[in-house]
Amino acid sequence: MNALLEPLIEPLQYGFMQRSLTIAILVGMICAIVGSYLMVQRLALLGDAISHSVLPGLAIAFLVGANIFVGAFIAGVLSTVAIAWIRSRSPIKEDAAMGIVLSAFFALGVTLITVIQKDNKIDLNHFLFGNILGVTSSEVRDTAIISAIVLIVVVVFYKELLFYTFDTLGAQAAGLPVNLLNLGLMVLIALTIVASMKAVGVVLVLSLLITPGQLDTGGR
Repeated sequence: MNALLEPLIEPLQYGFMQRSLTIAILVGMICAIVGSYLMVQRLALLGDAISHSVLPGLAIAFLVGANIFVGAFIAGVLSTVAIAWIRSRSPIKEDAAMGIVLSAFFALGVTLITVIQKDNKIDLNHFLFGNILGVTSSEVRDTAIISAIVLIVVVVFYKELLFYTFDTLGAQAAGLPVNLLNLGLMVLIALTIVASMKAVGVVLVLSLLITPGQLDTGGR
């Protein structure tokens, strides 16, 4: 038995494997939880829009020397505000507004990253596709903090979020602050995407958000 388990246990003796496993568990957990709310509301495209919209935020944060997690989070929240503004101020439908914001923010992010890489010998492409084996202790710590915040909010407001996601009109009739709940859910999505950036990248995080919820609902 020991001979069979040794090849599986041996890699865990290395620090980078321990960090990778820790961040994989954290990211997989919060993506599955938050993604379930997205699937119930049929807002899979919103997760895609926010995940691609964080790129300019992390690029600008790198330029000014700020925390890239903070920059990405701000960009994610701004993208949701932009989607809501376009939807409310024009005849454009919600899915079209998401597509516009997604393409605009993603194009801006890729352009900024390209400009940064011309003057700096640094690879920012891992934020696109992730580099789970390259996570540092500080990144694991930041991801753990974000994961704790997301889990605490979901546990505290579980009933309200459940009511709102399954029956928005009923929640509004019952007196729940649906606009505030919607904003809170958007913030949770942005936080989850920011926490997943280094591990799986902004391009692949959508699969972690959507697949568990899709399997849980039986594809409905």
